[in-house]
Parts: sequence; C-alpha cells; structure tokens
Amino acid sequence: MPKINRYVDIDTVERESKKDYIDRHSPFIHCESTAKKGEKFPVTVKMGNEYSHPDDFDHYIAYIQLWNGETLLGQATFTPGSLGNQKEHAEVTFNIVPTGSKLKLTAMAYCTKHGLWESDPVEVTVEG
Repeated sequence: MPKINRYVDIDTVERESKKDYIDRHSPFIHCESTAKKGEKFPVTVKMGNEYSHPDDFDHYIAYIQLWNGETLLGQATFTPGSLGNQKEHAEVTFNIVPTGSKLKLTAMAYCTKHGLWESDPVEVTVEG
C-alpha cells in the first residue's frame, strides 16, 4: 500500500516552502452541498488552493480520482505538458448521478514526484 499524504492546515505550518508543498499537492473538492437523486451533479476537483502545481515532463499530476466512500466514481489522467509546462492548477469536473441518500466524496491525486494525496472528505445530501 503506498503512503497516502493528506492536507495539513496551512495556518499551522510556519515555513512558506512547506505551505507551498502541501497546498499544491492537495486536491480540493468544489461542489454544492445538496444534489438531486437521478440528476447530473457536477463535482470539480482542483489541485492546490493558493499554489499551483508544476507541469514538467518529470514532475506533474498524473491523475485525479473521485471516490464515494470505497467506490471509484471517475478518474482523469493527465499527459505531461498538457498544461503547457506552466505552473497551473490541474482540475477536472466529474458529472455524477447520485442514487443514494448521501455522498461522502473524497479525491485522490498522484504526483509523479511526491506520491499519492487525498482530499478532506465532503458530504453531500441527496434529495429526492
């Protein structure tokens, strides 16, 4: 099992370089807090909040996954250089169709140099 890295509250980190490292490797989930059962529901996962991740041929985000509990909902795979070899936010929007009464969403992302990173979970209430 690979080591899974998780976001640390940046306010508790003192050195700017450590803040940069943690933030740019952490996936962040952006979505509404409620969804309608059976209807398309967009969920955007963005790498980094304040800092963007490099897009070098030997150091880039290889993929971003979206999970509901232990169920993989989707995965986006990135090709090195697809963001123009710039420091840019890798992001993807997954359109899912909820069927249960609640979603417990987690994003996973893999950096080719610094391994696997997991987001904080986001709970979504599914209505109706």
